[in-house]
Amino acid sequence: MPTFQRLLLSLLAVLLLIEEWLWSILTALGSWLTRVLHLEKLENWLRKAPPKLALISFIIPILIVSPINLLGFGLIGHGFIIRGLMVELLAKLLGTLLIARVFKLTRPQLLTFPWFAWIYYIILGWLSWAHQRVAATAVYKLAKRLKESWRKQH
Repeated sequence: MPTFQRLLLSLLAVLLLIEEWLWSILTALGSWLTRVLHLEKLENWLRKAPPKLALISFIIPILIVSPINLLGFGLIGHGFIIRGLMVELLAKLLGTLLIARVFKLTRPQLLTFPWFAWIYYIILGWLSWAHQRVAATAVYKLAKRLKESWRKQH
């Protein structure tokens, strides 16, 4: 495997590990916020919402996060690299928290739309392929071992 490809896969391995770590933390944060903000009724309603309302509910967080992404890209484009990256990080965290939470609650309804199911399974296939490639790297394997070792100690 060429050096550049190994370097790119190693970088992707690190990003994948960070994503997995953040996903766990943000999922727990979402559950905690649901309890603290007393959103259980809203979540139950989302679980039972008709498909069209579930789709609207899924689109709302995307509409909230998209302008934040655009702001981050705009800042980067105008030379404010650090600020832009910080805004993008905020958008990523907020997006993962909101969009993933709503998707988890509405996935069965959303998958009733053939076009949505098609997109979902295509993306799942790409992610699976990418994960297999990245998980085969030495960096990913080492980081997983270190993560498990740390988890056992704490």
